Parts: sequence; structure tokens; C-alpha cells
Amino acid sequence: MPARGSRARQIAGSTAEATPASLGFHMPAEWERHEATWLGWPHNPTDWPDKLSVIPWVYAEIVRKLVPSEIVRIIVNSGRHEAQAKKVLRDAGVALGRVQFFRWPTNRGWTRDFGPIFLRRSVPRPDVAVARFRFTAWARYPDWRKDDTIPPQAARRLGLRLLPARHRGRDIVLEGGSIEVNGRGTVISTEECLLDTRRQVRNPGFSRADYETALRENLGVRNVLWLSRGIAGDDTHGHVDDLCRFVNPRTVVLCQEKNPRDVNSRPLAENRERLRSMRLENGSRPEVIRLPMPAPLFFRGTRLPASYANFYIANAAVLVPTFNDPADRAALGILHELFPYREVSGIHAVDLVWGFGTLHCLTQQQPSVRI
Repeated sequence: MPARGSRARQIAGSTAEATPASLGFHMPAEWERHEATWLGWPHNPTDWPDKLSVIPWVYAEIVRKLVPSEIVRIIVNSGRHEAQAKKVLRDAGVALGRVQFFRWPTNRGWTRDFGPIFLRRSVPRPDVAVARFRFTAWARYPDWRKDDTIPPQAARRLGLRLLPARHRGRDIVLEGGSIEVNGRGTVISTEECLLDTRRQVRNPGFSRADYETALRENLGVRNVLWLSRGIAGDDTHGHVDDLCRFVNPRTVVLCQEKNPRDVNSRPLAENRERLRSMRLENGSRPEVIRLPMPAPLFFRGTRLPASYANFYIANAAVLVPTFNDPADRAALGILHELFPYREVSGIHAVDLVWGFGTLHCLTQQQPSVRI
């Protein structure tokens, strides 16, 4: 497969202490122009117990919506796994001309969290790099070492610079679903995910100040906003991409739960109150648009993290998880108004969310070199 360079360039020698921000890199917003979307083709039956057979067809619908406007890069475990993926895609009517496959074994398919987090800079020349964050399966599951190898492999194959993400001399563990950027200097995360010192601790010993410095140095942001807790059923312990998302540099959608007896009602209301007093990187208040929650969704007695906020913004489309719920139509309508120049499409996610994630969790954007 063609690459932009013969080898990934490593930061070494005299530049070993340079940070991505000091080199001029930052993480672009998701709505900025993509070169590609990355996906990890499903294969682990423990992610979707008794439902794995139907999940590839959901992936096929995702790919079908993406290929008209960008490359789709799919990680597979082997040649056999690739052949299985191609058959499903062809049967679903997906043209494979803009689909590329990478045979790299993984533990799971949640590419948002273990896949490459891409950064971009404009000077001294337009350039894209991969930030080398580490992945430890949300500090929850024991099998993660294959997933953790994906960012350096992607950088090497694409000929991109691999930038170590470090703070206080330590590699930083960070999942893509735990952060949300507006591409102008602000990042949002949750205290539950990154600051809890007892459950699912990603970086033991890191304080709030450590995280804020680490995010500034490695994502190129200037402003860090902290929400409180995530939604019920989320096994990541508070990922922000299930509750609050930027839709433009000044506007976020925030989930709200209208049922005061639902377990999500209080934390979502608290997050709304916090946002009222927050400021963006330019000192302005963020505009907050309320996004409904679907009715609670359970499988075998387990509450699932069903949320319309787990949408994915592609070059020409916004893919939104739907749940056969009366609120589906309202959520799609809100997002259609916010993205008038993209096709807003619902993707059936009732089976998908049994894996404790949906569309945003599965995808990772690779920005175009040029804006």
C-alpha cells in the first residue's frame, strides 16, 4: 500500500524532550477534513456475546456511508479475517475501491480508544503525525497488548512521525473516547474517567494539574474543561463521547435525561450546570444544545450505555446510533439542524451497544494533511 514516506520518523536524539505542542502539532476537530476513517473489524466474541454474527453487518452499513467521501482503513487480524470482511462488504453492496486493509492482530475492535490519535500542524509545512498514547483496555480488562501496538504500526505504514506522549518522564495512557476537542484549543473530559484514584486508574499518581499539563503538551490545547460523571452502563468509567460533543468550535450537544428517577438524570444535570460557568479558549461561553437520551436499554439485566451523543462526523455524513426509540427522530432532527451540509443518517445500534459502545467508539478519524 502506498505510504507518504518509507519509514515512520521517530522523535529522538536532540528533540527527545520536545512535546507535540512545542513542535506545532494539535489535534484537529472531528468535522475538519479527513483523509480516512479507521475501523477495527469485529472478531472478539466476548465483546458481543451471542451477537457477534450480526455485528459485521452494522460495520458494513457504516462503511457504505463513509466511502463516498473518504478512504476507510480497516484493521483485520489475518488474511482470512480480511476475506470475511470483504465478503460482508460486497454482499452489502459496498464498493471496495476506497477500502484499505491492514493485517494487524488486535484484541478488540474499539478503534476510537486504541487506534492512532492523529495530530496536524501547518508550519513549517503541512504535516500529520501520530501521538503515541498507550492503551491498557480502560484499566479494566487484562487483554490489551495487541491493541497497544496499533498506533506505531499505523505511523510506520503511513510514513508518519510518531510523537511520544509523555509527562513527568512517563508514557501517558489515554483513550480517544475520553477526550473531545474543538480544534481551536479546548478539550473536554470527565473527572470520573481521568481523575478517579480508585477505579480504572489509567495513570496512577497523576493529579488534575498533571493531566491538564499532559493534555496541553500532547494535544496542543490551551484550555481543559472538566465535566463530572458519564452515563450508566459505560464500562469505560466515564468517557465523554457518550454525553457531550462539540459540533462546531463554539457549540456542544449535551445529553439530558427527562425522567428524574433515571440514574442518569442527576449527573447529566450537574454537567449542564458546570457548562454554564465554563469558558472556551477565547473566553466565550459555549453554546449548549440539549440532546435527548433514549429510554433505558437492557440486555440480560445489564444496563447498556445507549446514547445519541456517540455519533461520528465524517466528511459528508454524520452517523448517529439509533435504538428503535421514540427519541430517535428528535435526536436525528437536532443533529440535522446542526450539520446542514452533511447527510445525517441513523445506524441501527441496538445490537451494537451490547458491546458497551457504538459508532464513535468504533471509529477514528485521520485528518487530511491540508485543511
